[in-house]
Amino acid sequence: MKKYLKLNDIDCYKRALALSQYVWGIVDKWDWFPKQTVGLQYVKAIDSISATIAEGFGRYFKKDKILFFRYGFGSVVESQDWSIKSRKRKLLTEEQYEHILKELQTLPKEIHQLINYTESKLKK
Repeated sequence: MKKYLKLNDIDCYKRALALSQYVWGIVDKWDWFPKQTVGLQYVKAIDSISATIAEGFGRYFKKDKILFFRYGFGSVVESQDWSIKSRKRKLLTEEQYEHILKELQTLPKEIHQLINYTESKLKK
């Protein structure tokens, strides 16, 4: 019996989803002003990583899938920017920043692996 890949089988999706929950837990505790300025944009950027991977997974054509997976790269870079700003503004501890940065540095490699897998396994 042929096994079909499921969204929750994809490492970069699981990593991005866990990271979005981690950042949410941090931002949720911020005061009103940082939460409404930096926090809102930061959570949107982080959430966008797993969301674009999920959207790409749900697309039918290979080119569409890969396009959305590539959008995930942009969200990773945007999230790195918000992480740097959050650290410089003392909204993140050094430990939180290091954890987030490590995950954001791993995600592009995993997204690239997903793109390569999609390229090799799908015909159209």
